[in-house]
Amino acid sequence: MTPTQVQARFTSEEARWQAVQNRDRQADGHFVYAVKTTGVYCRPSSSARLPQRKNVVFFDTAQQAEAAGYRASRRARADRTAAADERAELVARACRHIESAQTPPSLDELAAQANMSPFHFHRVFKAETGLTPKAYASAWRARKLRDELGSSVSSITDAIYTAGFNSNSRFYEASEQLLGMRAGEYRAGGQGAVIRFAIGQCSLGAILVAQSHRGICAIMLGDDPDALLRDLQDQFARAQLVGGDAAFERLVAQVIGFVETPSVGLNLPLDVRGTAFQERVWQALRDVPAGTTVSYGQIAERIGAPTAVRAVAQACGANRIAVAIPCHRVVRRDGDISGYRWGVERKRQLLERESTTQP
Repeated sequence: MTPTQVQARFTSEEARWQAVQNRDRQADGHFVYAVKTTGVYCRPSSSARLPQRKNVVFFDTAQQAEAAGYRASRRARADRTAAADERAELVARACRHIESAQTPPSLDELAAQANMSPFHFHRVFKAETGLTPKAYASAWRARKLRDELGSSVSSITDAIYTAGFNSNSRFYEASEQLLGMRAGEYRAGGQGAVIRFAIGQCSLGAILVAQSHRGICAIMLGDDPDALLRDLQDQFARAQLVGGDAAFERLVAQVIGFVETPSVGLNLPLDVRGTAFQERVWQALRDVPAGTTVSYGQIAERIGAPTAVRAVAQACGANRIAVAIPCHRVVRRDGDISGYRWGVERKRQLLERESTTQP
């Protein structure tokens, strides 16, 4: 049965009610039913006593049921905990399969291994990891490629096939997107890549701005200018780091002006390098208006991965482009200011500055 056929099975209320009567496990994940007289909702296969049909209303998701004022029954809560553990184990098993496979397995293959329909497996996998199975496989392959190219014993050709590419041509079509530069440059630790940089001072301390041929690749804040430069050197140990000229100094001044007065905005091309998941998080951060804050959970919701709160926090910590990718606008659910790569006090000052400079 195709994903479309599976989904279509449970679109009508008649089919949903039949699934509830049959306690059909295949319907789990496609909808929930709520009972007007008790104010609770259950999944279709729940062993709870069947209500009268006239008291039943259907929702596509548990979130929709809760938004309508229903709460999970005790049995649903227990089922949800057990189901969550089972889903996590199934997805972890699928991840291990993806990581150990010579070539990326198909969605149908992964779904069959999990004893799910492709449609349901795709949705469960994305909810658990924040990525589709295909994007996870691509991110894993990119990680393997970087590890292999960083090895002193692997040639580029060996790295290509070890990372799961079937041909050189397919690899070179995707290599610059995966690595941020040509494979030979990455293999040489950035040798041949030119990165212009300059270090200045702003009200938050030292600031380093670096630019590749694609755009701004780093904005770093700190107390020690030398430490910032060492951090940049660590990223590309053999890249050609070039001190910025007068034109580049003007770009740095533009960045500093944005730090001091966020309302002026910052419209610069960015060289964003991360996993597929990180880049989704960073794009969501760029959509957060100055003067406002969001929680890690809200960002997870916005990228369609509500359970990936910890992964969102890790992506914020991996961000190298301060201010332009405003991870400082992410706070805890209760509004408290949490960790920040460049110091909690700088995060506090940035938020205060934005809140007072907005019209």
